[in-house]
Amino acid sequence: MGDNSTAFSLPQPHLQRTKLCDLKDQELEPLYVQRRDELKQLVASMVKPKIVQGRTLNGKEFVAFLGQILEALNKGEIPSTGSLVEVFNKGILERCLKVYTERMEIVALPVSVDKLQLAHGLAEDEARKRFDKQHFGKHYAAQSFLNLDEEIKKVFRSYGLANEYQSSKLCEAKFSECEEKMDHLQALKLPSMAKFNAGFLRCNQSFEMECVGPAKGSYEHRMSKMLARSRALFIREYNNKLFNWLVIFSLTMVVIGRFIVKLLLLEVAAWVMFIFLETYTRLFWSSESLYYNPVWHAIVSSWEAIVYSPVLDLDRWAIPIVVMLSFLAVYWRCIGARGRIGRSVLPMYNGSFRSSSGRPRTD
Repeated sequence: MGDNSTAFSLPQPHLQRTKLCDLKDQELEPLYVQRRDELKQLVASMVKPKIVQGRTLNGKEFVAFLGQILEALNKGEIPSTGSLVEVFNKGILERCLKVYTERMEIVALPVSVDKLQLAHGLAEDEARKRFDKQHFGKHYAAQSFLNLDEEIKKVFRSYGLANEYQSSKLCEAKFSECEEKMDHLQALKLPSMAKFNAGFLRCNQSFEMECVGPAKGSYEHRMSKMLARSRALFIREYNNKLFNWLVIFSLTMVVIGRFIVKLLLLEVAAWVMFIFLETYTRLFWSSESLYYNPVWHAIVSSWEAIVYSPVLDLDRWAIPIVVMLSFLAVYWRCIGARGRIGRSVLPMYNGSFRSSSGRPRTD
């Protein structure tokens, strides 16, 4: 098309634009006529033969060539000044959007909604400032600015959805972990309210600290219901399990006191505990009434002090301790009895022993 892009301004020729073709020069704006004549002189000074594909065009061919150029411009096949500005601003828009995306990628999902909104605001401000510094053209820049806002909103919506997914995934994992922990506490071999409360507190604290993001609210509601249900179930089963364990413990102490250590005081105390536990539920209405007795509360306090403490968890070491104590009891019983039998049956040797006949002893 050409390598010259000289610009030349012309004032408005007449207020009635629809009649311009019918007006003569005397009816036009004098300043316009003057500037038009200057434009003619400028074009005449700059014009030179048009060469297309190595051939110089004559007048008719040049007019036909201009017609083709105008038609192409009207169809948008050839970039105009406005389209060039749009292309330029589009490149800036893409770079600004890349800046926004890079700033948002720094955020490690999941995060709370407030933190994500704060990161979005900072990244958006930086992208807008960069666009304001680099954009070209007032009218076309406004449209490009709106396009930038729309693109940023799309990217932010995608990050919002990703944050919700990651938050749900994390909170679901912590919820399942706490649920398994509560199920494990329900199946304690030696029931302990102190151990259940400690596990309950640790589970709730870890959930509050690690579950973050938009899904935390709904999972907190589920978590509170699950913990309340587990606590009620444990309390309901706790007294029954403890009662059965105390009955087994009293009978075990009876056997140990009579047959192993042979300690009358231990056997009598074990019988007293067994009789109390068995007769109380028959003298009164049900075993539940036992749980409100001050004696039962004292027994529970002693049991809790023995079974669980921050230093020793008897539920974890119950089986090894029982096996070791059983081994020691059997060993003491067998070795001690064998020693007593040996001392009672072995003869005493006397070096000065003489036969009844008075004769010296020989081999």
